Amino acid sequence: MNDTFLKACRGEKTAYTPIWMMRQAGRYLPEYQKVRGNVTFLELCKSPELCVEVTLQPVDLLGMDAAILFSDILILMEAMGAPLEFHEGSGPIFRQTIRDQAALDRLIVPDADEATGFVMETIRLLRQELQVPLIGFAGAPFTCATYLIEGGSSKVFWETKKMMYREPELFHNLMSKITDSTILYLQAQARAGAQALQLFDSWAGILAPCDFAEFALPYVQKILAALKQFDIPLIYFANNGATLLDLSVASGADVIGLDWRIPIGEAIKKVGNKAVQGNLDPFALLLPKDRLRERIGRLLEDAGNAHGHIFNLGHGIHQFTPPEQAKIAVDAVHELSSR
Repeated sequence: MNDTFLKACRGEKTAYTPIWMMRQAGRYLPEYQKVRGNVTFLELCKSPELCVEVTLQPVDLLGMDAAILFSDILILMEAMGAPLEFHEGSGPIFRQTIRDQAALDRLIVPDADEATGFVMETIRLLRQELQVPLIGFAGAPFTCATYLIEGGSSKVFWETKKMMYREPELFHNLMSKITDSTILYLQAQARAGAQALQLFDSWAGILAPCDFAEFALPYVQKILAALKQFDIPLIYFANNGATLLDLSVASGADVIGLDWRIPIGEAIKKVGNKAVQGNLDPFALLLPKDRLRERIGRLLEDAGNAHGHIFNLGHGIHQFTPPEQAKIAVDAVHELSSR
């Protein structure tokens, strides 16, 4: 087992900097497209054997130092009773939005092993195959709440912020129900064999720091506190969250994920005695090979004082990224960091 990723999460000395990429199992890989061509996205998420195949692809093809479970953050919302649809070009859709107490009352806190057993089966199968650690994950409550309230993706989050400011009790009740469900979901993933867990807060960056502290952070803290019993690394990633780093450190996570909007050296000073994960702009993978290697070398050098550093992108790899560019990045990280 190559445990370099786990060592870096714990701040232990490693022979080189480990690398994995958010959304590394996905649309940029022709091998993924071949699998995806025969099933819908939700069918893929609910087929353990296919999920295993696409989870393994970037590890085998590109040499990643960790695998991340192939799934979607909204699978849990569907299990809670919110009918979920995916449409090409428009992303996830919840036609039954949660904007009043009656709609909230229809949501349940599901038994994770029963409602999302296919996720746990995928984890168990992957642990039999993998020679690198497996990362499980869930969406952070605030991010999941925005999808339920807005009915899908949003640019302005009008309905979300309207509920926060005008009906805070309703908003907190929704956050509590998502939090309780997420705790059970991630605990089940840990029992199934996930070796690290990440909370994705994709939309946290839309919040002012004071609102993040009131409406989002307490629920992240509750989830991570409930996972400490498993003694595995816990990662928190607030996208567009450079202004939230001081607060994110208080989340209870062992590793703080970084987007690309802050120099990594500056972020490390704020994070202190925690490992960091990130923070290459995903579009930097389009740079010519020499310039990409130079960019990666500078980032590695700037991260030299980190308690631990896992190389990653500042967000998910873009679907039109040539796979050979991702391979250049993986090889460069391994080579340059081992010198």
